[in-house]
Amino acid sequence: MTADRPTAPGLSLLVRLPGREPALWHTGLASVEHQVPIGPDTAFNTGSVAKQITAHLVLLAARDNLIHLHQSAADLLPKLKPADVTVAELITHTSGLRDAETLLGLAGLRDLDHYTAADLRTLAYRQRERAVPAGQFLYSNTNYLLLVELLETVHRTDLADLARRQIFDPLGMHATGFQSDPRQVVPGAAAAYRPSDNGWQHTQPPAALPGPGSLFTTAGDLDRWLGHLHQQWQHDGASLPWQEALGYRTADREPYLYGPGLYAAPRPGNTAVFHYGHEHGFSAATHLTRDGLRIVSLSNNTDLASDHAAAAVLRALDQHPGQDLDELLPLAAEHARRTVQTAAVHSKDDDGWPHHEVGRFTCDQVPGALRLTRTGDTLHLWRRGTPDRLTPAGPATWAGNGYSLTLPGDTGDIEGFTLDLDRAPHLAYVRQPS
Repeated sequence: MTADRPTAPGLSLLVRLPGREPALWHTGLASVEHQVPIGPDTAFNTGSVAKQITAHLVLLAARDNLIHLHQSAADLLPKLKPADVTVAELITHTSGLRDAETLLGLAGLRDLDHYTAADLRTLAYRQRERAVPAGQFLYSNTNYLLLVELLETVHRTDLADLARRQIFDPLGMHATGFQSDPRQVVPGAAAAYRPSDNGWQHTQPPAALPGPGSLFTTAGDLDRWLGHLHQQWQHDGASLPWQEALGYRTADREPYLYGPGLYAAPRPGNTAVFHYGHEHGFSAATHLTRDGLRIVSLSNNTDLASDHAAAAVLRALDQHPGQDLDELLPLAAEHARRTVQTAAVHSKDDDGWPHHEVGRFTCDQVPGALRLTRTGDTLHLWRRGTPDRLTPAGPATWAGNGYSLTLPGDTGDIEGFTLDLDRAPHLAYVRQPS
């Protein structure tokens, strides 16, 4: 079923009840400028939903004795400094390695600057120790970036070729593939958009992150993948997919666990595994229950969040189990709409006071430098050439957008600070000589 006469980017939503044929609903445009509607063959970037594919390939390599899950990852990646980080810890986000993409912003990279996997690995290999204690969950794309390098090392081929031969071709996922280069043409691919004052604006930068952020696929192909995952789950007889090979660990939100690229939600009588992805304006969600319910949601519109759509489907199925899916899916898509909030950044604060330089600060874990300035009693941290106004959050702590800055003492003569980003904590910055 398709919504009529779309005028904006949109969503592809698939639901398969246990033992039933899937219901597929799509709305919106794959290409706004060319007025191409989203259809069953439209491919979307899945973002971190791809982690379950990468993890699956690692587990297959472990089954074939090419990799040992509890061996040091540095055995295969000699540039990796924390030598005690295991392959299993990379899979379950318990390595303590900071997120390399997050560090790019601190290194001065701008939104439209091109970067490569090699650039991100360079940032990963600058880290000499874990940012959090061993076993503590820290979601980080660096883990899966390194897993890709590990796979390519033992198989002597690239991720795109490996995934095609071992997963996509055998499952008939012929519209699915990893985009190894952002210039690569992906057949049937949607473009991603966000609303602007003049209509719609493209969101994709000239970069592709292998493993966690470069998989393009369709809703139908992801349904095939979830069917294979469910079959494996049933065959193993474990409470969670691949659990005998890899134990699930406590994740960042209770009561969820994290395993091979999958969150697990223990539900009485019907455990579910799921993952969400947000990548350069695209969003994606997959949800699979032990009894075989499958939900796939793919969006190229920042105002339509795939995870919200999947959650709306689950709520509707719980509240109205007999509701017709042709009625349910459009309602779920409408519930997924969200308002994008933007904030203007100015070179002066709200009172018009000029910025006074505090100093430039560097960290040996990240290239480049950050600036601190002061307007009156307010501090500003400069990244990518623009200032973030910091809000006092404690006696020596200041809050920014997605991070906090902690001073060793008062704000009189600042010689250094600790920067804690959501996915890159405990970065020590020191003041550089004038």
